[in-house]
Amino acid sequence: MKRIDITTRGRAHVFLTTLAALLSLTVALLAGAGPVSARENGLLDATCTTPSSSSTTYSPPLTNTPQLSTTSSSWQLGPCVSASVPGLTSGSHSDTGTLRSRSCLELLSSGAVTLVFNWNTGATSTMSLNRTTTVVGAVMIVTMTGTVTSGLFAGDTVVITLASPATDVLLCTAGLGTVSSLYSTVVMEVTSV
Repeated sequence: MKRIDITTRGRAHVFLTTLAALLSLTVALLAGAGPVSARENGLLDATCTTPSSSSTTYSPPLTNTPQLSTTSSSWQLGPCVSASVPGLTSGSHSDTGTLRSRSCLELLSSGAVTLVFNWNTGATSTMSLNRTTTVVGAVMIVTMTGTVTSGLFAGDTVVITLASPATDVLLCTAGLGTVSSLYSTVVMEVTSV
């Protein structure tokens, strides 16, 4: 019978325990069970869940030193459900940013962002959001909170949670790689106040 070194077994146990905790945390955040869940503030007007996603590319790829780069972003939301707009099933957002100085360090920073979503019903929603980023293990979690400033659901609060692999971002910030693109799963909650 082969003996397993207790140190190896201990490391494996720590790794598996940590992995299980990270997966549980990610699922809880994406399910809206986190402390910023929009459901706590009012009636849920609309929600979009996975496989909703966001894909962003950087040209040229980001490094840890600021350089001129352009972003291109595409969001696909769905399935979406809404009690107040029964025909709402999906949405999208896309933009190509301007050429400006960027680095991968800004991916971990906070800031304000405005997003315009086009819904399958033909309506649009403009959202003014504050963005915060945390890294939990190998997962980068971006939380955007704010309000719908115009269009469908105007006046409602919004919580958007994006989860993506953090490996490339962390390597880039350490000067050991670049970030050419980010793929994130997305959960969005729009709540009337």
